[in-house]
Amino acid sequence: MFQDLLKRLIQPEPAPIADADARLALTALLVRVARSDNDYSGDERALIDEIAQDRYGLSPSDAKALRTEAEAMEAEAPDTVRFTRAIKDAVPYEDRLGVIAALWKVVLADGQRAQEEDALLRLVSNLLGVTDQDSARVRQQVTG
Repeated sequence: MFQDLLKRLIQPEPAPIADADARLALTALLVRVARSDNDYSGDERALIDEIAQDRYGLSPSDAKALRTEAEAMEAEAPDTVRFTRAIKDAVPYEDRLGVIAALWKVVLADGQRAQEEDALLRLVSNLLGVTDQDSARVRQQVTG
């Protein structure tokens, strides 16, 4: 089902992807980070839905459907390094900063900064080409 999008994303020189595909890939990345501590809670799922509603102007049911698709895509996606680098090549920098903000919200959804989530977020930020300074600034905006 998602193989075509995944193949396009991991090509050596991926072209920019359509908005719907970018939404799905970026939401799958949120799911991957939320699952990284082996505690994919209802709070995290609800927050991903809320982020999708706010970010993409979706209804609650459409946001839930997007998250459900993203969960399936995340399960099929290649390793985080290739998947995230592919997103970097296909998504503009400003959109990637928005993704980092959303990722921080997901990491902090349960009120804890789990070591696994923190480490994965640092890796993902780097792979998305987001500077440490920008990631820290975005984190402060999310928590402040």
